[in-house]
Amino acid sequence: MYRLAWVVAALCVAPILAAALAALGGDLQTWRDVLSTVLPRYTATTLALVVIVGSGAAVIGTATAWLVTVYRFPGVRLLEVALALPLAFPAYVLAYAYTSLLDHPGPVQTLLRDVTGWGPRDYWFPEIRSLGGAALMLTMVLYPYVYLLARASFRQQSSNAFLVARTLGRPPLAAFWAVALPMARPAIMGGTLLAIMETIADYGTVAFFNVQTFATGIYQAWFSLGERATAAQLSLCLLVFALLLAGLERAQRGRARRATQGGARFEVLTKPQLAGWKAWGATAICLLPVLLGFLIPVVMLGVMAWGSGQSLLQPRYVSLMGNSVLLAAVASVLTVLGAILIGFRARTKPGRTSRALVVGAGLGYAVPGGVIAVGLMVPMAGLDNAIDSFMRGNFGVRTGLLITGSIWLMVLAYMARFMAAALNAYDSGMATVPGHYDAIARSLGQGAGKLLWRVHLPVARTSVLTALLIVFVDVMKELPATLILHPFNFDTLAVQAYRLAADERLREAAVPSLALVGFGLIPVLLLCRTIGRESV
Repeated sequence: MYRLAWVVAALCVAPILAAALAALGGDLQTWRDVLSTVLPRYTATTLALVVIVGSGAAVIGTATAWLVTVYRFPGVRLLEVALALPLAFPAYVLAYAYTSLLDHPGPVQTLLRDVTGWGPRDYWFPEIRSLGGAALMLTMVLYPYVYLLARASFRQQSSNAFLVARTLGRPPLAAFWAVALPMARPAIMGGTLLAIMETIADYGTVAFFNVQTFATGIYQAWFSLGERATAAQLSLCLLVFALLLAGLERAQRGRARRATQGGARFEVLTKPQLAGWKAWGATAICLLPVLLGFLIPVVMLGVMAWGSGQSLLQPRYVSLMGNSVLLAAVASVLTVLGAILIGFRARTKPGRTSRALVVGAGLGYAVPGGVIAVGLMVPMAGLDNAIDSFMRGNFGVRTGLLITGSIWLMVLAYMARFMAAALNAYDSGMATVPGHYDAIARSLGQGAGKLLWRVHLPVARTSVLTALLIVFVDVMKELPATLILHPFNFDTLAVQAYRLAADERLREAAVPSLALVGFGLIPVLLLCRTIGRESV
């Protein structure tokens, strides 16, 4: 069992190392070309996107979390759940909806021209297909990372410090800045860094809006230009950046353990009832992200899907859903099993080796899917070619693409990408199991396997189910790795939505997009329910 944990960790680290080795193996001329041509542009665009999305997600997530935690105002109970719903949207699906809504032939500009009588050249309208548009889409779907973590932190803070600040004459906003915000800073920074890492990993949104980032550069170099060495070297640059962010996130997480003070939580305070313009202002502040990030795009996608004349019950879409569910089910089960093995070893054999095992297996959460796909494709394509050459030379048989032409390479990529999510969910469940349970089971003659099966898993079954759902939906939404690795004639909902949107067939793209949102709602609602229970 312990050896299997090492095997799982090695499989998760392998594509990352392979991408780095493929890049370092490139010739110096390719590196010079990358450094002098595309790298400055990709770096500047990616950094701009990171700054805008990170700042927007931090402000929106923190402000809304504070309002729903501390105050009473119209609709607060509904809004505290609704604010997490945009997390169910892949950012590229939001981009399809808003492009159809705000583009030149869309209903907004059409209404503007009808009302004013202006022609197409008589007015200026913000361009949705731009860096700013991509940043807005990503901010609207990623701010819930900050919101959920900040809300949990605010609820767990001591009420005493805040009350002291109020009794010393500080108004509520000043007390928030001086007391509550510094204590919640680790959680806010953790959520912001998660949003930033999702931003640099995004491909569907920036590709649809024609924004040149590292993610689009990797895909274009691999498929459009056939420059696999360039793709590998761009992957290495993005990998270094992502790992730096992962290090920051881990440092913030470590400090977060010491950021919560003891004492009564905000939940036990009598929440002040806002009145008048303050009450409706708080409602408006919390409702706006829900409108922009969930309600408007759902309505728009529904209208587009209705007008497309297509149905999810058509054989084509039934096949796509079957492929997506099959991939997600296999990948989630294997990923969670791997997380259980690694987590069990880390608990029963604590030490530096186990910590290194957990960190190594979880590196993939900071690595974009495109980088992992390149890291797998380069060595596996070479292995496929070597096998085919050997079989043809010795037996006259063509084997074709045994590995790169199967779904198992995709499953391995998903495992490497989402192992950290499964590990975090499983560890949160195991934290509720007292350490002496292990000692009691051992004293009764239970081996490692029975300890895991009879003690750990029954207690952590809710966390295991949560991990399965989270990984399942993450795999459903994953686009860059799926685009690079999927076999011929094996499309998924995400690939179908991207291809239709790339061909400007946005009405048809709305149908698979709505299906993806439906699957994404499951873990979001489960997560909200879990946080609500923990906060009682």
